[in-house]
Amino acid sequence: MSKHVHSAKLIWRDLQVNPKELHLDTLKCGQTFRWRHANDLWSCVLNGKLYTLKQTSSTVLYGILPEHEPEEQQMKSTLRDYFQLDQTSLEQCYQRWSRLDKNFKEKAPYFQGIRMLRQNPWENLISFICSSNNNIARISKMVQNLCIHYGPEIVTLDGVTYYDFPSIETLAKLKKGVLEEKLRQLGFGYRAKYIAQTTLQVYAKEQEQKDWLMSLRHASYSDAKQALVSLSGVGSKVADCVCLMSLDHPEAIPVDTHVWQIALRDYGFGNKKGKTLTTRLYDEVGDHFRQLFGDYSGWAHSVLFTADLRAFEDRLRDVKKEDNDNKDVSIGQEESTTMATTMATTTMDGTHHNDKKKVMIKKGKTNNKKRLLQTETSSEEMVVRRSARFKKS
Repeated sequence: MSKHVHSAKLIWRDLQVNPKELHLDTLKCGQTFRWRHANDLWSCVLNGKLYTLKQTSSTVLYGILPEHEPEEQQMKSTLRDYFQLDQTSLEQCYQRWSRLDKNFKEKAPYFQGIRMLRQNPWENLISFICSSNNNIARISKMVQNLCIHYGPEIVTLDGVTYYDFPSIETLAKLKKGVLEEKLRQLGFGYRAKYIAQTTLQVYAKEQEQKDWLMSLRHASYSDAKQALVSLSGVGSKVADCVCLMSLDHPEAIPVDTHVWQIALRDYGFGNKKGKTLTTRLYDEVGDHFRQLFGDYSGWAHSVLFTADLRAFEDRLRDVKKEDNDNKDVSIGQEESTTMATTMATTTMDGTHHNDKKKVMIKKGKTNNKKRLLQTETSSEEMVVRRSARFKKS
């Protein structure tokens, strides 16, 4: 049984990061699937300890259980590494990307502080094998079920029990077929087979080379990706997700259906519409973003991905409504300005433009009357001539 605690007993500390460098929206944009959000608190187990976060208008706070207070600095260090806070200035990256791309510039103000996480590669790998033909809610449920059945129980906070992610060894040492069968019962479908096979493959590699998976952080991007796609159920997209989100390769660009639609709609790939996302097109999209954004291109792509998620569609709808309202106000102001200018402007001879308009209107009316009389006269003459011809006949 895990220890039961209440969030009211947490001791809050400042992570000392402003919202432009980190916003906790980062935790709901499809990078990670174990953070729980309740009562304005985000909670998850990392490295066997519970971490609880709270967003404020100026920073992010992290809560510490009283018994973990002596480990405060270590926990802070873990969070700074997890969010890569000392890796690069996100605010400066946003400024650079905004100069390079109009589409990014339009969306960036409404999605500040979206950072790439630096996750445990093992958890990241298994989570994204679950992502195949799936959505964030279902992936989260699968990952949670995996933790409940095979991960260690850590703590119960506000009535919710939190588990850590199961280790490679725990899953690999299950009897043959047990893991796949259980995962199928839990609704993993065909992914159950891939997870079971990949577990055994990674475990075997780790026996030959200690921390094989973690060592891919020191490999080149192409070598790390090639190593990952050799695993069961891992294609280019899953490999790029792991490279970007846990293996320190910020140039990796995962291209899923969201990113493909973004490329079609906003980045000139519309002439390829109707085609399936082939390997060649996948590479073309990735290369396009890498060339466009340069350093940390995978981070920039993640902001665009987040802006396209259904979870944030209300935010963009509000932005569009605000833009339309501003346009209406602008038009109204222009009309008022035009009227005021017309009323206030006087000609050289002292006549107001309004007076000149009246004269022009009068002249116009007179000319119209003359044209009407001429037309009527011509019509009458035509009638007389026709009558005369009729009588002669």
